[in-house]
Amino acid sequence: MANKDDTDKAAAEGTSNASTMLGSAKASSKGGKGKENYPPANATNPAPTTTPAAATNVESNGKLALPFDVNTQVKCKWRNDEYHWVKIIERRKKAGSQGKPEDYEYYVHYQDFNRRLDEWVDCSVMDLATAKTEEAVVETGAQQQSGRTRQQKRKFDEAHGDHEHAEFDPASLREHEEFTKVKNIQTIELGKYEVDTWYFSPFPPAYKDVDKLYFCEFDLAFFKRKEQLQRHLRKMKLRHPPGDEIYRNGSLSMFEVDGKKEKIYCQNLCYLAKLFLDHKTLYYDVDLFLFYILCECDNRGCHVVGYFSKEKASEEGYNLACILTLPQFQRKGYGQFLIAFSYELSKKEQKIGTPERPLSDLGQVSYRSYWTRVLLDILQNHKGNISMRELSDMTMIKTDDVISTLQHLDLIKYQKGQHVICGAPKLIEKHLKAVGKHRLPVDPNKLIWTPYREKFE
Repeated sequence: MANKDDTDKAAAEGTSNASTMLGSAKASSKGGKGKENYPPANATNPAPTTTPAAATNVESNGKLALPFDVNTQVKCKWRNDEYHWVKIIERRKKAGSQGKPEDYEYYVHYQDFNRRLDEWVDCSVMDLATAKTEEAVVETGAQQQSGRTRQQKRKFDEAHGDHEHAEFDPASLREHEEFTKVKNIQTIELGKYEVDTWYFSPFPPAYKDVDKLYFCEFDLAFFKRKEQLQRHLRKMKLRHPPGDEIYRNGSLSMFEVDGKKEKIYCQNLCYLAKLFLDHKTLYYDVDLFLFYILCECDNRGCHVVGYFSKEKASEEGYNLACILTLPQFQRKGYGQFLIAFSYELSKKEQKIGTPERPLSDLGQVSYRSYWTRVLLDILQNHKGNISMRELSDMTMIKTDDVISTLQHLDLIKYQKGQHVICGAPKLIEKHLKAVGKHRLPVDPNKLIWTPYREKFE
């Protein structure tokens, strides 16, 4: 991640998520919709060992003294050498600490940026003179709020709303944030790549004190030490995901993996994916899902690039439950490829589909880009009138998604009780130019696949 703004704001390919990674919150969740299903902190996933905050330390000149308390806000230098406001989420003593005030590390959240950038830092990168207590921050915020007009407050709330966690009630959201507030794994090694993680993932308790994990890129088994991975690879015969290859075009391949038949692989995939997705997860429940694994193939084997999952039988008409392009492969068009592939499967099934909600921030951008390109391609070449339903039938995109996309592009009006497309050719061409072309189009002729329900008919 070379630049903070680029990392946080860019539409990284295909990093969208739905309300649950592995299970329908309504059908397969043991806790029901809106309930978290994390194991107790003292059971399978012990809470991180940290130092409890003491009373606030204040120097004689009124400035905060080290060590800083949890919830303190301070300016911190990031990798681009610019200072940003951070909030201290947790703190711990450094290994081999001699008990000095500066012998602490702080887990910080960069204000106004995604949690994926949270990290451990020490006081050497902080502007200590800027430190403020939580009470001082609350007081300042209240003063700023009181000075806003009603319209300004509404716009502020809309801009800062947590749409990604819209499914959570307040209590469940607090539980989710408390349980996942500190990343447990800092980096992973997968094939030839070493990757910084973004979020907490509920690995088994045996891995709670491990900063780096080593993944086998073929069966996704993970290890604490590289020597363990190397021994594993010497025994490995499989050089691709353990499923059926349903698509091959050049060096790109797609495998369908049944969560019930290959439970360990799919659970490992979800442990891996959760490191880059921030949402509720039922990592133990994979039986009801199919996983579609995108790979780059060479003479050494098939290397995982990303994946999406879908329910074997979705009552809501979802054609995708969870989607991820691994960070080292983002911005290459793979996310759009995965989305397009999910709709090609919908065409084979002859079922209109939509992704499970809510979408992540990056997922929303990726889907909006795909819908825009597909719909405008049709409108640009179609002569005569066309209805929302006809667009939906041609693309297998749900009518609601068609309408919301065209409304976003200002190409639709509501007249006499129905939506009417009213886009001038020049406006359509402008939008198409802005969204760009398919970098990795899916070739339907290369797809060899039987829908799950037809296998048993």
